[in-house]
Amino acid sequence: MTTTLFTTPRDLLRYAVTRFNTAQLFFGHGSAEAFDEAAYLILHTLKLPLDRLDPFLDAKLLPEEVAAVLAVLDRRVNQRVPAAYITNEAWLGSYKFYVDERTIVPRSFIAELIPEYFAPWVNQPENVANILELCTGSGCLAIMMADAFPDAHVDAVDISADALEVAKRNVATYELEERLTLIQSDLYANVPARKYDLIITNPPYVNSSSMSKLPMEYRAEPELALDGGKDGMDIVRRIVAGAAERLTDDGLLIVEIGNEKAYAEAAFGALGLTWLTTSNGDDMVFLLTADQLKI
Repeated sequence: MTTTLFTTPRDLLRYAVTRFNTAQLFFGHGSAEAFDEAAYLILHTLKLPLDRLDPFLDAKLLPEEVAAVLAVLDRRVNQRVPAAYITNEAWLGSYKFYVDERTIVPRSFIAELIPEYFAPWVNQPENVANILELCTGSGCLAIMMADAFPDAHVDAVDISADALEVAKRNVATYELEERLTLIQSDLYANVPARKYDLIITNPPYVNSSSMSKLPMEYRAEPELALDGGKDGMDIVRRIVAGAAERLTDDGLLIVEIGNEKAYAEAAFGALGLTWLTTSNGDDMVFLLTADQLKI
């Protein structure tokens, strides 16, 4: 398509929204709709502030700038690549992370709970000394935990060496190498023999039926980071089973399970799950105490 049809970001924005909606793209990696994602991709490509669209809407663009934006829009539509893989960045709250196809795009309801220290369950954040994150992926939650609990050391685990390379880059960006240790491990297998005050995890939990129906954007992500087996609880069962011996006497296990509450209740309901409130309701993240896990 000739670039002369477009002279301003406003032109490109209108065109992008129409293309995204016509292609019926799926938005689940940071944007909720075509307009937001189009604006983000245009501003990012033009290296403009991501939170200030209006001042630039009618700015005249150079032909090479228009061409660069059109190339990005083509990739998003034709390849159904998540926007985060195109820009190599993703946001959780105010935190920006590097991301690429080696790891799942960061998204987590646990991230909402960290700034409040999982209140009312963690009464004295300054006493949290050791934190374990399982299935860390890009390292985003581990980094946020290290930032929120400055007196704690964080061990962040993933089975994927590729994912840990991405996490290493993010840990370096936030200069947390001395307080955050990345460990390649199949869950607890290579984890140090210490007790943790908190174990958090956003593990693979998509059930087999849902895996077969995932939009192309999700299929662009590592299957290893999504597939939770027949009922989505294969990895979660192993996490729950091994948590008791890894927690301090008053430690907590916090697990994100997305839309799989029914399966989680079927698998672990007898333990007495506490469901934490997030922006998407009370069925995304559950909590178990060390005492509950010792039963």
